[in-house]
Amino acid sequence: MIEVRQRAIVSRQSTPSLPKHVRIQFDPVRQAFAVLSPEKVFWPNEISLDILRRCDGRSDVGHIIADLAAEYGAEEDEIASDVTAFLQEWADKLLVKL
Repeated sequence: MIEVRQRAIVSRQSTPSLPKHVRIQFDPVRQAFAVLSPEKVFWPNEISLDILRRCDGRSDVGHIIADLAAEYGAEEDEIASDVTAFLQEWADKLLVKL
């Protein structure tokens, strides 16, 4: 019997974290951070990296949004949908746990 995985849906109460098979590493040749997972390498932009670094399994999405809004001088309502969409996309790819 094949088990079907339920899709995890991001909410403001979700506490995202990086799974054990995903890590952030600095590449000195490219002078950039890479997100490494088995057989894949991602080159996130600065904002994506800021979101991923906050995925510590303790901070909920609402807190992550508030932190980013304060850091970038933006309104929480303006960035909430972008942060949530980013986390949902990465969760769907199994690169972020919720």
